[in-house]
This record gives sequence, structure tokens and C-alpha cells, in this order.
Amino acid sequence: MDLKDFMEFVQTTARSVGAEISSPWFYLQFGLILAAAGIAYAAEAGVRHRVDMTSLALHWPLPLRHFARVMVSSASTAAFTLLVIISRVVMYHATWPSRSYLLMVAAKLGLAWLAIRLLTSMLRNAFIVKLVSITAWFVAALSIIGQLDTTVDLLDSFAIVLGGLRLTPLLAIKAGALLIIALWLTNIASNFAESRINSTADLTPSVQVLLVKIIRIGLLAIAIVIALGAVGIDLSALAVFSGAVGVGIGIGLQKIVANFISGIILLADKSVKPGDLVTIGDNTGRISAMKTRYISVAAGDGREFLVPNEDLVTQKVVNWTYTDKNTLVKIAFGTNYDADPRLVCKLAAETAAAHPRAQKGKPPNSILTEFAEAGMKFSLTFWIADPDGMDGVKSDVMLALWEAFKREGIRVPYPVREIRIRGGALPVETTVEVPN
Repeated sequence: MDLKDFMEFVQTTARSVGAEISSPWFYLQFGLILAAAGIAYAAEAGVRHRVDMTSLALHWPLPLRHFARVMVSSASTAAFTLLVIISRVVMYHATWPSRSYLLMVAAKLGLAWLAIRLLTSMLRNAFIVKLVSITAWFVAALSIIGQLDTTVDLLDSFAIVLGGLRLTPLLAIKAGALLIIALWLTNIASNFAESRINSTADLTPSVQVLLVKIIRIGLLAIAIVIALGAVGIDLSALAVFSGAVGVGIGIGLQKIVANFISGIILLADKSVKPGDLVTIGDNTGRISAMKTRYISVAAGDGREFLVPNEDLVTQKVVNWTYTDKNTLVKIAFGTNYDADPRLVCKLAAETAAAHPRAQKGKPPNSILTEFAEAGMKFSLTFWIADPDGMDGVKSDVMLALWEAFKREGIRVPYPVREIRIRGGALPVETTVEVPN
């Protein structure tokens, strides 16, 4: 369609609309449509106020319950469509069919919207539902008024040629629609695969995450290739263009790509996995999730640290549960020189062994480490089965050790400073008050 054909189409449409508006039957139909819309709005308010879908459709079959829920939520559209159909039937038999054409169009538009609402109610994404609903209803409206083929030709008449690729608005719309459908199906398939993989007890958490990511990326690539091929886009025609764009994007996305590759490496070598207790820099917590770009470390106090995957590959990471969850707890303490060091070591070992989380198969050990200026220094070590709550265990043992020292009369040292005066007394300033 060239510019001349387009102008003829506009003029013909304008003449048809002008002839329709000049007819008195147009205003009658328009009034009936407005009246139907008002009645439908009032009916929807009454239906939603009186109908309780929870109790009404409790024992209905699932498809019928789903249909009833959609009809109740679209009660105004259903009532409007029904009233317009009745008006159309009455006018069709009372006068010429052409005098109720507008009612017929309104009824078909209402039926199309109800069908679209019923189909899109299976989707969960609100944005996708609105996009699909509006697009489908617009296409249905063009088909109902007989202008779909003309609009398609118009959208296909404007084109931009890039190498061997002809880009038109129609091609972009088709590609976008197919991509949305393909990505929706891909999301359903990947979610199903993820649920099956996560329910497999034979796979470790890191392998599960790795398989899910590979499946998602593979399905996404297949969906894009199929969608572009379905609309007639030759992928080889995009080679030069995509190569130039790819270089520019690659320079700007170096960190993102590095984090992505680092995430795959972490999942493959299993150095960290969901559930591990790790220390990264000054932050300690459990890995709650491993994403494409980062891992999430829950600190246990409501905070979550998002650590880029690249940092875990290039920096030092302490993994408390890498091969074994058994953790050695170390407590340093001191006593004064009046205490018996053998008794101190015995009390410390017995105190640690009495804690419920101390492992019975690995007895605690307490040793004298240093004769310091302020007193003797000791080291107490014992094993627990899991590093969770290690600080709490330390606190419990130290409190119990303090109580044991008080019972035995053992004192904890503190700095003492002695001042010795040699060669006489310190000069002291005195003041004498003279009475008035």
C-alpha cells in the first residue's frame, strides 16, 4: 500500500463514518449502548455484593468454578453484552438489519472481551495479562469492523532494509507476540524442570542449581531462535549487525559476564553451595541462594549480603561446612599466679565437656600457653557438630567457667601498677590562708 492508496482508504473511511453519523438510527443505537452500559455497571455492583464465590462454587468442578469466577469478575461486560444482543435482535426484526449495525459491532466486541478474559485468566503475570488482553481485543476489533487486512497491509508497507533483512512494523509486532508466547512457555517448562530437579534427593544443592540454570538458558535460546525463525527473520542476516553490537555490549558487560562465568565455576567445583556457613571479609552467614550474578548470604539478624560471584572466585572465602560440619571452638582466658594451673586446665575441660553441644567422642583440651605480665594465659578447645550458634556456645562455656572459678577461689587477672618513690618524697604544694 503506497501513500495514494492510504489516502484513498482514509477518505473512504471518513465518508462511511460521516454517512453513519448523519443517520438518526446511529443516535438510537448509541443511546441503547449507553443505557446498556449504565445498567451493566449497576448489575456488577449488585452481583459482587450478593454473590459469594467461595461458598457458591465450592463443590463445582474446577473448569466450571474457574468459568464462574471469570464471569463474576467480568459481570459488567457480560451484562452489557447480553443487553446489547437483546437490543440487536429486537431491532433486527423490527427494522432493516443495517439500522442495528452498531449494536452488532458492540455485541461482538463484548463477546470478544469475555473470551479474551477467560483465556488470559490462566496467566499469572499482571503485565502480560494486560498486554495480551489489549492486543488481542484490538485485533478482534479490527476483524469485526472488517479492517484487519487493510491494517496488516498498512503495517507491512513501511519498511527499513538492513543488509538482507527487511524490518516492518508488522514484522516487529509478530516477533514480539511470538517471543512473549515462547518465553511464557519456556517459563512454564523451566519451572516444571526445576521442581522435578529440586525434588531429586540424589543431587546435591549445587548440582541442582547448575542444572536449573543450564535448562533455563538453553530453553531461552531455543525460544528466541524459534520465534525469530517463525516470522521469517534469517538469523544469518543479523551476523554482521549482531557482531558489532556484541562487541560494544561485551565491553560494557564485562563484570556481568565475569560474574556469570564465576557462578558456573562455583556450581561446578562445589566450593560453596546453598546452606554453607561462610565468612567473606568481615561478614559471616549462611548461603541462602545462588543467583546468576551473585550469592545471597543471610547473616541471621535479618540482613542479607549480596556478594558478586567473582569475589568468591578471586578472594579468600572461609567455608565452615565445606567438607565437614564439625567445628573446633577456641576460647582464650587467663588467671592470676595464685591459681594452680593444673586445676585450671581440669576445670576448663570439665566445663566445656558439660555443655550439651560439645561432642562426646572428642574430649575438650585445655593447655597453659603463656606466663604473661598480668598472669597465666590458657587456651581451651572443644568440638561441636555444627558451626551454627558458635558464639552462643562460647558465651555459655565462658559463663560456666566464671562460676567454676568463683567456687574454687580462682581470680581472673587484671592490670596492676605499682608506683615506687626513690630519693625522697614528692614535692607537695601547700597554701596558707591569712585571716582578715
